[in-house]
Amino acid sequence: MTSLGTHTTCPFRTSHPKRSAPLIRTAAGRSTLWLMTPPPAPTLGSFSSEVLSIEVDGHVATLWLDRPEKRNAMGPAFWSDLPVAMAAIGSDPEIRAVVVAAKGPHFSVGLDLVAMSGLVGPSGNSSGAPASAAARAKSARAEIVRLQASVTAVAESPLPVIAAIHGYCIGGGVDLAAACDIRLASADAVFSVREAKVAIVADIGSLQRLPHIIGKGHVAELAYTGKDITAARAESIGLVNQVSDNSDAVLAAAREMAAEIAANSPLAVQGTKAVLAAGEDRSVADGLDYVATWNAGFLASDDLTEAMAAFIEKRPAVFTGK
Repeated sequence: MTSLGTHTTCPFRTSHPKRSAPLIRTAAGRSTLWLMTPPPAPTLGSFSSEVLSIEVDGHVATLWLDRPEKRNAMGPAFWSDLPVAMAAIGSDPEIRAVVVAAKGPHFSVGLDLVAMSGLVGPSGNSSGAPASAAARAKSARAEIVRLQASVTAVAESPLPVIAAIHGYCIGGGVDLAAACDIRLASADAVFSVREAKVAIVADIGSLQRLPHIIGKGHVAELAYTGKDITAARAESIGLVNQVSDNSDAVLAAAREMAAEIAANSPLAVQGTKAVLAAGEDRSVADGLDYVATWNAGFLASDDLTEAMAAFIEKRPAVFTGK
């Protein structure tokens, strides 16, 4: 599909309606099979959410955490809608970079503990008898895995994702930020891997992703203590790349960086992200072998031809991603 325009906000602000997939009846001998048609893939035009909104400016999409009245606490709608939002953004070939930002005074105070109290599993079964410990554990694990997959949709986006963080970034907010490729912050930002203070082991990605970002010692300190750290401390340990004066400035910085990325060949940028991700658990030799194979398949592109022509003609290159 084409971009939504030079600067437009996704107009849908209601929750997802229940989708009733049509059933197809086919005969197979004496049997009758009922096949469910999969729902259509999400697009920017079809995306709707009560807690997220999408804005597109040229080749850059801004995904807004849009529940300011609750300080962007992450309730059921957030976890369901986040992967749909990322899929909708990814459906538009004109989008080349994503900024994750938040409306209101805070990026996110993390998990909505009241709304998500069912994480511990059902208290009873269908007959009304108390659920066994095993049944509760099975249910709780399935729910945690679902929440993990929601944030992983950000990390696994082929597009580069930049977090523009201001105010509180606590618990699940850090999980989301850690899933982004680059993090920028305002001077008033406060970060906390807070889970230990509420008797939870952080389980949505911070303990797995942060060691690759800030190192094991800093992760251990933050996760064991649950302490708050300032934007200045976050910058000093590499959690954020740079600190801006305020929320407006950090959003502007994130969008400027996203536009700078989007001006490059999308094939090269997305390939670089894929190679970086593949190299995290590989030796240098394995990583070199991987990128050699990648470039063998993608180096001969229209974008490379355009880059060479632009260099010779002394003009900016205009890349198409082909």
